[in-house]
Amino acid sequence: MIVKEEFLNKLRRSFGLNLYEVKIWTALLSRGVSTAGELSEIGDVPRSRAYDVLEGLEKKGFVVMKLGKPIKYIAVDPKEVVERAKKLVRQNADEDVSRLTDLTGTPVLKELETLHNEGIEFIEPSDLSGAIRGRHNLYAHLEMMIKDAQKSVTLMTTSKGLLRKMEALKPVLEKLNKKGVKIRIAAPITKESVGAAKDLMKVADVKHVSKINARFCVVDDKNMMFMVMNDGDVHPTYDFGIWINTPYFASALSNMFNFAWKDMVAVDKASSKF
Repeated sequence: MIVKEEFLNKLRRSFGLNLYEVKIWTALLSRGVSTAGELSEIGDVPRSRAYDVLEGLEKKGFVVMKLGKPIKYIAVDPKEVVERAKKLVRQNADEDVSRLTDLTGTPVLKELETLHNEGIEFIEPSDLSGAIRGRHNLYAHLEMMIKDAQKSVTLMTTSKGLLRKMEALKPVLEKLNKKGVKIRIAAPITKESVGAAKDLMKVADVKHVSKINARFCVVDDKNMMFMVMNDGDVHPTYDFGIWINTPYFASALSNMFNFAWKDMVAVDKASSKF
């Protein structure tokens, strides 16, 4: 049996299996019913590993062991396998979330917080910095920065970035708006992003900018993050940002933004040209 490596890799990613597991599973699917020895030869898997692999697949619901001797295995219908896999993923995710939720208020979490807070005391503010790779991680860190804002949040982004921020950050911005935090967002307003801009105007001051192409966030004039590349030129996986706690630079960037803000155009005026 010849199965393309690309197909095996897709199965590994989709079902969370290792290479031996996908080889044994596809070998069994091609036979319907087979022994461990036969599957080891068909799938090019060491015979010593075949039984362990089949036992693991059985626990995951991919195969069923047939009674009798020699021991044989039956392939479960792939549609049923998908449903079982989905159920298992949900179950594992629920267990993980429950385990983490149970940590709230426990001595374990308090101990971790104590270690973190005591460690922070010995760090210079400028040393609180880091490089963040991947758009998912960038937005996770943005949310962490923004939710702790006490006075102000300044965001400059692209047209597509405005759409992403509407989806990812609006709940946090709504909470800050209720607390009285001043929120300003600047981005190029296009036909695609004008809807998101008007929705964000419910919780923030939003303006159109055309002459500045940048992506950054400044919180309370001391904590900031800026993205190094244009989001239109980089895959989300390789998007890259720098985070730093620097009142000196953050306040300077915030002041420059204040000057530019005066010349930016209102969303309604910008959208009237479409």
